[in-house]
Amino acid sequence: MGKKVAVVLAGCGVYDGSEIHESSAVLVHLSREGAQAEVYAPNVDQMHVVDHVRGQPTQEKRNVLVESARIARGNIKDLAKLDVKGLDALIIPGGFGVAKNLSSWATQGKNCTVSKEVEDVLKAFHAAKKPIGLCCISPVLAAKIFPGCELTVGHDTECEKWPYAKTAETMKELGCKHVNKHVTEIHVDTKNKLVTTSAFMCNAPIHEIYDGIGKMVKEVVRLA
Repeated sequence: MGKKVAVVLAGCGVYDGSEIHESSAVLVHLSREGAQAEVYAPNVDQMHVVDHVRGQPTQEKRNVLVESARIARGNIKDLAKLDVKGLDALIIPGGFGVAKNLSSWATQGKNCTVSKEVEDVLKAFHAAKKPIGLCCISPVLAAKIFPGCELTVGHDTECEKWPYAKTAETMKELGCKHVNKHVTEIHVDTKNKLVTTSAFMCNAPIHEIYDGIGKMVKEVVRLA
């Protein structure tokens, strides 16, 4: 019987939800590893809605669960119903929704709060010693909740290839150990069973992002 892996989404679209390519890569690689994905999202309003053509907020209101259902092809559950006992691992793809709808990182940085539902789920998997996979911006959730953990969001020196490198510095300020890794690499914190990769934190070709997520998923399933 394949492993059951919870995939927690934060909406649909890079600027206000889950990054669609990252989410799809997670689901494809889980399938390839013979694992069964169970998709969840919180039943809350998005912080805001962004027009993805103009990159500007609109007056629209959207629900995180309803929008995430687009990626899950309708097969999704309310995060409030997640029971860690029936699951083997947790993966949270990136996208600005992680920093806007699952936490307040986008507006408050290291002083952010993580949504109680999301924090409870992360702590439950951690307490049960079940692996957690995080990519792109989502490692900031672990940085906030698990002081002293080891993570990667890519590189810590800003340049054209690594436009969001300041995130690594902020995570260090929270007491985490940041490990520089290329986009196709992962970092494994064996003590905390955290597997991280940079994904779209890197200005890289999409196939390299896909490959890095594949390594993360493979390791998460192996640890489960």
